[in-house]
Amino acid sequence: MWAVFRAATVICACIIGLLLSISGQKALAEEIPYSAQPVIISPDDKLPELTARSAILMDAATGQIIYARDAKSRRYPASTTKMMTLIVALEKGNVEDYVTVSRRAAGLEGSTLWLEPGDRMRLGDLLYGIMMMSGNDATVAIAEHIAGSEKAFVALMNEKAAAIGANNTHFVNPHGLPHEAHYTTAYDLAQIAAYGYQNPLFAEIVGKREQYFAWIKDPAHKWRNENQMLWLYEGVNGVKTGYTDLAGRCLVTGAKQKGVQLIAVVLDATYMWNDSIALLDYGFSKVKLKEFVARGKDMGKVPVRFGRQISVPVKAEQGIALPVIKGEEEKLRQVTELPPSVEAPIQVGDTLGAIKVFCQDREVARADLVATQSVERQSFFWTLWEWIRGLLLH
Repeated sequence: MWAVFRAATVICACIIGLLLSISGQKALAEEIPYSAQPVIISPDDKLPELTARSAILMDAATGQIIYARDAKSRRYPASTTKMMTLIVALEKGNVEDYVTVSRRAAGLEGSTLWLEPGDRMRLGDLLYGIMMMSGNDATVAIAEHIAGSEKAFVALMNEKAAAIGANNTHFVNPHGLPHEAHYTTAYDLAQIAAYGYQNPLFAEIVGKREQYFAWIKDPAHKWRNENQMLWLYEGVNGVKTGYTDLAGRCLVTGAKQKGVQLIAVVLDATYMWNDSIALLDYGFSKVKLKEFVARGKDMGKVPVRFGRQISVPVKAEQGIALPVIKGEEEKLRQVTELPPSVEAPIQVGDTLGAIKVFCQDREVARADLVATQSVERQSFFWTLWEWIRGLLLH
């Protein structure tokens, strides 16, 4: 009996020891910062010197991917979150409105504009504050002003992310402080930035180097954008830095040269500035602008039914010029769409068709084809006269 008891005791001790060992290993793994783990680089990586865990380089106009490293793995976005905060605020709010700062907003931790409860600030000014100085307090004040609560505003952020196609993104707050359910990917952040650049006010705010405001508590009353890429690289016009212990160093950069707008994203990078410069250098060496159609170009004629003319000439109302990646020109294809005929009357400027450019199966640009002449409709008597005249001539 005693032997059985001793054997059972030994077995239990072994099981307990094993469980404690597993628990200890798990605790040890959790104590090791994620950023201390090695970056995985594939043998065919074109930029092996990058230090970022996830990175991507995208052409904003077409969505073409020029470079990617683990670009669809979920990461903490830190303050790059604020790009979506800016987008939603611009689309749902009025930059001339005044925002009253709540006690909850003023007390938020992390980077701050030093707002105080009861402060009344212009929404447009606060938007500069969240992008230039990464003010967490301002994001909550903006969220409460526009949607009534931070939670309701975040719902708008997630709705917009889904509409853009950022399907591996989920926001829990408007500032980017860590939460296990607050995540995105390098690919999604590039899509969000590219979408943002379609709004001229977004582009203006994220590209601002310095701004003066009378209410800033600093005696100089001046903000200097935290994004050093605005000074480090030619053509940089945004977009946002980010950092937390869990996210590591994050940076989304927009740069435009010779008509080409690129978006570079690095997440959890040791040297985010160097990584971003290397990405942009690589991108601008691989991409060139191609003109698909010139504005005003003659695009032929369309037959006209019941008109005093048998056809009407058309031209391209807008020009189309898009970036193409060297060696991958076939990814973009041009399609001209015109009807077999149109019915009179036709007015100068009427849209009769379109030229479309597709990147694989997705339309990325179009130019309307418009009539360059007016064509009157034939009356009954005019039609009769033409018929009689035709008989007489034969």
